[in-house]
Amino acid sequence: MIVSENPVIRCVGALIFDPRGRLCLVKRANEPGRGKWSIPGGRVEQGETDHSAVRREVFEEIGLVVTVGDLVGRVERPAPRGTFEILDYSCRSNEWELSPGDDAADAMWADGATFATLDRNGALTAGLADALRAWDCLPRNE
Repeated sequence: MIVSENPVIRCVGALIFDPRGRLCLVKRANEPGRGKWSIPGGRVEQGETDHSAVRREVFEEIGLVVTVGDLVGRVERPAPRGTFEILDYSCRSNEWELSPGDDAADAMWADGATFATLDRNGALTAGLADALRAWDCLPRNE
């Protein structure tokens, strides 16, 4: 068996919008990106499907039960020992109360103006705003 010195670490993310078009963001409690705002998500565990991982991560991070939809986009980010391959999926929920868990220091529904302010102030994880712009997935203003 060959083990790569630079393994690809599969991760997933959830793009969840409320009925007003606001995007769910979490403030990361751990590295990478501690203290920065991002979308909910994390590593796919061995034997887990992407959809299962998205549902698990969203519930662990913010307490929402979601239905996972289509793949919206894919990005790669450097990892301490390899590369994070992150696949972001569109998700729906009938719940709107966010309850940050251990991996999230905070959570919010961000409208377009709030998201733009976070972006301008360097408070988002690296590349998030660019990816969402490219995928036409920015939150709307209320």
